[in-house]
Amino acid sequence: MIVAGVMSGTSADGVDVAICRIATPAKPGGTPRIKLLHHAGFPYPKAVRAAVLAAMNAESISVAEMSRLNWRLGEVYADAIERASAEAGLKLDLAACHGQTIYHQAVAQTYLGKPVRATWQIGEASVLAERLRVPVVSDFRPADLAAGGQGAPLVPMLDYTLFRDAKKSRVLLNLGGIANLTAIPAGASIDRVMAFDTGPANMVVDAAMLRLFGKKFDANGTIANRGTVLQDVVDAVLKEKFFLTAPPKSCGREEFGSSFASRLIEVCQAEAGSDKDIVATATALTVQSILSAYRTFVWPHLGQSAPLAETEVIVAGGGVKNKTMMRLLATEFMALGVQVSPMDDLGVPAQAKEAVAFALLGWLTWHRLPGNVKSATGAAREVILGKVTHP
Repeated sequence: MIVAGVMSGTSADGVDVAICRIATPAKPGGTPRIKLLHHAGFPYPKAVRAAVLAAMNAESISVAEMSRLNWRLGEVYADAIERASAEAGLKLDLAACHGQTIYHQAVAQTYLGKPVRATWQIGEASVLAERLRVPVVSDFRPADLAAGGQGAPLVPMLDYTLFRDAKKSRVLLNLGGIANLTAIPAGASIDRVMAFDTGPANMVVDAAMLRLFGKKFDANGTIANRGTVLQDVVDAVLKEKFFLTAPPKSCGREEFGSSFASRLIEVCQAEAGSDKDIVATATALTVQSILSAYRTFVWPHLGQSAPLAETEVIVAGGGVKNKTMMRLLATEFMALGVQVSPMDDLGVPAQAKEAVAFALLGWLTWHRLPGNVKSATGAAREVILGKVTHP
């Protein structure tokens, strides 16, 4: 089956499309066989990105604009899939679109007298189905949330399918807007998979770059490399509740968006930090929050008695392009005897991973198979994810 997986992450910088061939397991009880045939990335048009970022701040966009944006994103995703499939010369059987997260609240808050959790991804699936003339799977997260899970992370199903190893423990780290990891002990069954969000990856760095330098991101980590980390600031932030909370847990712009970035910038400025120091500090926060999560939660899960050399960290996502972030991660993990490698070394382009994951999840939904890893999300049971829209 030829499936297009579509992902647009919390950084809201664009759309990734992965076209995959997915087949049933070679033997009973096995995992689906996945081959990436083509990957393409498409930036959001400037006005669309601005509207997406505004939608993440409910006070700055009307209900009418939100509805229009939902339909406009449907066209954006359809355009991206059409272009990618034309580049690859492939005819699709199915499309699986994550959509754009504009709100994710995994912890219950009282609303109208009842505790409510909520998640919302937009991008009208009917537009995709009509344009592409194939079934479309969308809206993946609510089923897990309804079953008591966090609705995230959902990528662990792909991590387990592709990267489980009989002899090595592996940690799959994704550096998108938010950093998340999947820890798979050597030879583990799926119920031994641990996965959770560790905190910001590129989100706070990008916000600082836009505010202080008028740029969307820190290309190659150049600005961070020239600054000095304000370690007292990082230490104080790492004492905040999210970082100390045990998994399962997830986060997004609600925790680490513009309000958090503004607060971090103000604290750094109060410490007499330069603009470069602020970017360096935001970058260090990403790295040190990941290392803290690894030491506190992951290593005990992998087994204190296992030799450190049998563990490897494999990194994907846009943060792989940030040389300073990657250098700091490699240095910190090396001190623990753990090797860090980009996912490209294993044959999957780092930027394509999440789109491949949703291709797999769409395939599972189409075959009425569960797609969540309940040990990762905290759900009470395995559930079939998403909704299917037919042309």
